Amino acid sequence: MASRWVLPGGAGGSACQPDPSSLAAALGIAVPAAAVLVGRGLADPEAARRFLHPSFADFHDPFLMRGMGEAVARLHAAVERREKILVYGDYDVDGVTSVVTLMKAIELCGGIASYHVPHRLKDGYGMREEVVESAASNGVRLIVSVDTGIRAAEVVDRANQLGIDVIVTDHHLPEAALPPALAILNPNQPGCSYPEKNLCGAGVVFKLTQALFSGKGWPESRLRRLAGSFLKLAAIATVADVVSLTGENRAIVALGLAGLRDVRNGGLRALLDVAGFTGSAVPTAGQVAFRIAPRLNAAGRMDTAQAAVELFLTTDTARARDLARQLHEQNAGRQQIESQVRDLCERDGADPSAAALVYYAPEWHRGVLGIVAGRMAERLHRPVFVLAQNPEDGLAQGSGRSIPAFHLLDALESMHDLFIRFGGHSHAAGVTLDPSRVEEFRARLNAFAAARLGPEDFKPCLTIDAVVNLSDLTESCIADLFALAPFGHGNPAPVLAALDVSLAGPPVVWKEKHLKIMVRQKNRNLLLKAWNFAARVNELSPSAQLDLAFQVEEDAYTGWSAVLRDVRTGEAREAAAGSG
Repeated sequence: MASRWVLPGGAGGSACQPDPSSLAAALGIAVPAAAVLVGRGLADPEAARRFLHPSFADFHDPFLMRGMGEAVARLHAAVERREKILVYGDYDVDGVTSVVTLMKAIELCGGIASYHVPHRLKDGYGMREEVVESAASNGVRLIVSVDTGIRAAEVVDRANQLGIDVIVTDHHLPEAALPPALAILNPNQPGCSYPEKNLCGAGVVFKLTQALFSGKGWPESRLRRLAGSFLKLAAIATVADVVSLTGENRAIVALGLAGLRDVRNGGLRALLDVAGFTGSAVPTAGQVAFRIAPRLNAAGRMDTAQAAVELFLTTDTARARDLARQLHEQNAGRQQIESQVRDLCERDGADPSAAALVYYAPEWHRGVLGIVAGRMAERLHRPVFVLAQNPEDGLAQGSGRSIPAFHLLDALESMHDLFIRFGGHSHAAGVTLDPSRVEEFRARLNAFAAARLGPEDFKPCLTIDAVVNLSDLTESCIADLFALAPFGHGNPAPVLAALDVSLAGPPVVWKEKHLKIMVRQKNRNLLLKAWNFAARVNELSPSAQLDLAFQVEEDAYTGWSAVLRDVRTGEAREAAAGSG
């Protein structure tokens, strides 16, 4: 689908932002990289320097987070009294890494902890009273939730009745009434002045570990070494949970990924190996998202996440390799099932007049619904829920994904009477409801979306970070662009535009649906890979002057390569400028 281009300074490319040349001179970087920084609000040289060189200095004092003092004091008391502690997690990457991080931290402090992760298909998301009751019967006196719990008021109240203290650590948006926990660590709770509001669950737990260790009297060198160790998992979770890679999150991911050059945890080493990162090879944030995170998520999607937790906790190297291979195989199975469900959704089609879509079939595998919802929302550029039926209780369950202009949780809050359970945040959410109400959900979600979204919201928007000449693309320029990484949500890989280029030869069809395109601008040629572009080959007229939107990415063989994102004719550019 062709996109609506937004050039730097606005749709028509007007000069509404500072000239990047002065920033380029101040930093000693290429103008295209400086243009990206300016467009992302980093025109100040000092702010840009901090962005380009994330460090431990970017980490905020963990005690700025509301509830941190109470949480640390209660955990230290539990360790000193040798109390049994239960870490209550979740089944996705964020939940798994949060469990492992806190388990390790408690162990380092001298405490005793066990963990519980729910079964996605049997238990669903969130805390459950029967788990708390079982913990009480086993002598647990402190439960720490990780990546869950902010909407578990009834469960926390039940724990209180049983004499169990609860510390909630979470990042999801709370309800109006907070759970009656001894302490809540969530930068999104009312009254919390913590500067970074976009931490994932593992990010919140990382801040808890910093606070826990700070009072131990350990040397600064040990504290820094432990932080570096825990950052590796926090980085993977931050990328996997698709939170904004800006501010403190940028430092977490940049430093955590850099730490993957030296991996001593046998499970993490085995996971990297099965994902193709052997030796000293370090994945980028994008590779974490597409090659590391899916293998970890596969355990919770296809069966139980306990295998993923055990992967990081085991000290048996052979066992770690077996578990990594198991996750690898489960991920392959997940990919096949996901493809089948997605094909069925696409075959079902979509009403072009619908503002939001709900797909439902009782027999679909519930472990892939969120992924399929994301794929469909991206393809159709509409909010999408994909639901299936839980055979154990007969209820419809599923996940939703959204587009930038639509807040999913606000939509669900407006029709809360429909659901037995629901939760999530602005662009990802989950629901459980009676199957008899799916049609009503479909109608009400569509009506809610139709009242809030206009025609422009349904058009994919492609933000151009910098307009370049092909001659600008020197090796040093490309290196400066790569220095803006890690890329992801909130800091996407830059999209460059080259205007008035022509084909330097006929497009080459590659593997039936892809193209390789050679273009020329003045005396400079550029070869681009165009994924899934074969259907648009007729737009590439040999005589036309074309505008190209593209990205550059690292290439193990050539150093870097260019990937086409969109193409338009000069006439289309002029029409867009005129309408703007």
